[in-house]
Amino acid sequence: MKKYLFLMILPLFFLASCAPAEKENPFFSEFDTPFGVPPFDLIENEHFEPAILEGISQQEAEIQAIIDNPAPPNFENTIAALDYSGEMLGRVLRVFYNFNSSLISPEIEQIAQNMSPKLSNHSDNIRLNLDLFARVKAVHDQRHELGLNNEQMRLLTETFKGFERSGANLPPEQQERLREINADLSMLTLRFGQNVLAETNAFRMVVEDEEDLAGLPETSIEAAADLAAREGMEGKWAFSLQNPSLMPFLYNAENRELRKKMQQAHIMRGNNDNEYNNRENLARIANLRLERARMMGYDNHADFSLEETMAGSTETVMNFVDQVWEPAIALAREEAEMLQQMIYEDGHDFQLEQWDWRYYAERVRRQKYDLDEQEVRQYFELNTVRDGIFDIVEKLWGLQFVERPDVPKYHEEVQVFEVLEADGSHVGILYMDFHPRDSKRPGAWMSSYRSQRVDPDGRFVHPVITIVCNFSPPSATRPALLTYDEMTTFFHEFGHALHGLLSDVTYPSLAGTAVARDFVELPSQVMENWANEPEVMRTFALHYESREPMPDALMDRIVESAHFNQGFATVEFLMSTYLDMEYHTIEEPFAEDMLDQASIIVERETIEKYDMIPEINYRWSSTHFQHIFSGGYAAGYYSYLWSGLLDADAYEAFRETGDVFDQETARSFRENILERGNTKDAMEMYVNFRGREPIIEPLLRQRGLMR
Repeated sequence: MKKYLFLMILPLFFLASCAPAEKENPFFSEFDTPFGVPPFDLIENEHFEPAILEGISQQEAEIQAIIDNPAPPNFENTIAALDYSGEMLGRVLRVFYNFNSSLISPEIEQIAQNMSPKLSNHSDNIRLNLDLFARVKAVHDQRHELGLNNEQMRLLTETFKGFERSGANLPPEQQERLREINADLSMLTLRFGQNVLAETNAFRMVVEDEEDLAGLPETSIEAAADLAAREGMEGKWAFSLQNPSLMPFLYNAENRELRKKMQQAHIMRGNNDNEYNNRENLARIANLRLERARMMGYDNHADFSLEETMAGSTETVMNFVDQVWEPAIALAREEAEMLQQMIYEDGHDFQLEQWDWRYYAERVRRQKYDLDEQEVRQYFELNTVRDGIFDIVEKLWGLQFVERPDVPKYHEEVQVFEVLEADGSHVGILYMDFHPRDSKRPGAWMSSYRSQRVDPDGRFVHPVITIVCNFSPPSATRPALLTYDEMTTFFHEFGHALHGLLSDVTYPSLAGTAVARDFVELPSQVMENWANEPEVMRTFALHYESREPMPDALMDRIVESAHFNQGFATVEFLMSTYLDMEYHTIEEPFAEDMLDQASIIVERETIEKYDMIPEINYRWSSTHFQHIFSGGYAAGYYSYLWSGLLDADAYEAFRETGDVFDQETARSFRENILERGNTKDAMEMYVNFRGREPIIEPLLRQRGLMR
C-alpha cells in the first residue's frame, strides 16, 4: 500500500549466525546462488516447517550458550551474541513471510497456522528468559564504563528496553498470561489477514450487458473481458476488488447501482456474516492488546506503543492529527457541495453518496482541468517509469541498476536487478513484483530476503530487497500503463527499497527499515516529491507508443490539479487514523457478549465524535483494516501523515538550494537518514539532516490545506 505498509521487520531473535547441512532441504545450508539470494527454484512448501523447527532449535542452543558462558557478561558475549543469534531461523522466515504475502497458497496458509504458536512461544522463551535477561541487565547496568561506540550503545539500550517491554520484569504468573496473550494474538492477526485475502479473491461482479460498461475506459473493459474469459465466462466482463479493477470502475462507471455494488463489496470485506467474518477477531485483538498494555503498566495500547515512536505519546499524535483534520474537513465539505451541484446540473435529485464521490470528482476534474486519467496513463508505461526512477536515483546518489536474468526468482513476472554504486561496487539485489494475482495480498510494500549487516567475522553482508505491488497489468493489446497514483506508489515503495539497500550499520536488528514506525515512511514519501516535480516527470513521462514526452499543456494541467480533491483524500485517511486510535485507546475491554457488535459501535461513535461527513467512508473499515489488525500499524496508522510532515519539510531542503538534485543535500540525506537504520534517535537523525526539527507548514501547503 503505498502508504500501505511495507511488510515485516523481523524481531531481534529472527536474525543472524550458523547452520548445519542437510542437502535435501535448501534452508539447511548457506544458499549457493548468485549473491546468496534464496534458491527459489529449489524451495518447496514442504521445506518450511522442518527448517523453521530446526532454526528454532539452533537458536535455543545459541541462547543457552550465551547463558552458560562462564565469562562475565559483556557487550560482545551477550548483546552482540544475542543479536547475531538465529541465522537459520531468520533465513527461512524471511522467505516464508514473503511467500505468505506474495505467493500465498493453501499450503502456505496452513504452515503459517501451524508455526504461528510455535514462533510466538519461541519469542517468549527468549524475551522472558530470566537468566538471559540477567546478563543483558548486567551489561546495561555498567554501560557507561564499557567504552561503547554510539551504535553499540544504541543496540544495548534497545535490547534492554525490548526485554522490559516484553515482560521480563513481570512476576511469573503474569508472564504465563502474557505468553497466552501473545499466542492468541499471533493466531488472531494471522486469521484476520487470511480472511481479508479470501474475501477479496472471492468477489466477482459479472456484467453481461455491454450498456452497463458505459463510461469505463477501454483498458478496464479489456481487462474485465480477459478476467471473465480466464474464468470460463467468455463474452462477459468480470470485475474484482483488486485496485486495478475496482478504482477505474468507481471513477468512471456511469451505472450508479453497479458502482454501489463494487464500493459496498470493498468496504464490507470481513463483515459479511460468513466464514471470513472479522468482527469478533478484531475485537478480541483489541482486548488482548489492552490487557497486555495494562499488564505493562499503561492505561491503553496506544500509550504503550507510542512511547517507542518519534511522536512519543498519544497526546502528541492526537494534537498533530487534529491540526490537519480541521482544515481538511472544512475543505471536504466544500468539495461535497461542489459534487452535489454537479449532480443537480445533471438533472438528478439524489444526494451524494460514498459510491458517487470518485465518479463525480473525476467528472469535475475533467471539466475543471481538462484532465483524463486514461490520457495521463498513456505516458506512464511501467518499464519507462522504472527506468526514470533509476535515472533519478543515479542523479541523486550515483546508483546503477543492472538486470540479472541469472538470479533465481520466485515468480516468472518478477524483475531482478543488481544495484551498484557509481564506482561499480555491489550494493545489493532488488526484486520487483508488480501485478495482482490471487496468491498476493492487496496493497504495495517493501520487504527483504536478507537485511544488511556486518557479520561477526567483519564481513559486510549486502541486502536482498523486494518491492511488491498490485499495479494495472498489461493487456493483450497494451503494455502495463500506470495510473498517476500507481506511478507515485512506485516511487514510494522505491524509497523504502533505498532505505533497505543503502543501510550501512553493523548489527542486524538496527539495520535498514528497522526504525520507529512514524519515521519509516520518510524515505518512501520523500521520493514521491520527485515524481511530482514537472521537470523531473518530463524525463520519464513518455507516450508508450510514440515515445514522445508528455506535452507541456498536459503537464501543466497535472500540476494545476495537484490540490484537487485533497479534502476527500485527507479526510478519508484521517477517518481511519481516528478509528485506529479509538480501538487502541480503550481502557475497558469490549464485553464478551458484544464482541460481534464492537466494530459497528466503534465506527458509528467515531463518526459522531469527530462530526465526519457521511459522503466519505473510512479508507479502511474495521473488518479489513489490515494495517492495524494484521500488519504492525496498531496505534500507528497516523505515521503516514507524520512522515508526510517529515517528507514535505525534508524536500524543502532540496528546493531551498534551487536544485532538487543538489548533491550536498542528497549526500546529507543518504548519510543521516538512508544509511543510519536505527543507530540513532529518529529526531536526532532528522535534525542532523535538516538542521532543525520539522515544521507543519510545508505539509499543509503540499496538501492544499493552507488558506
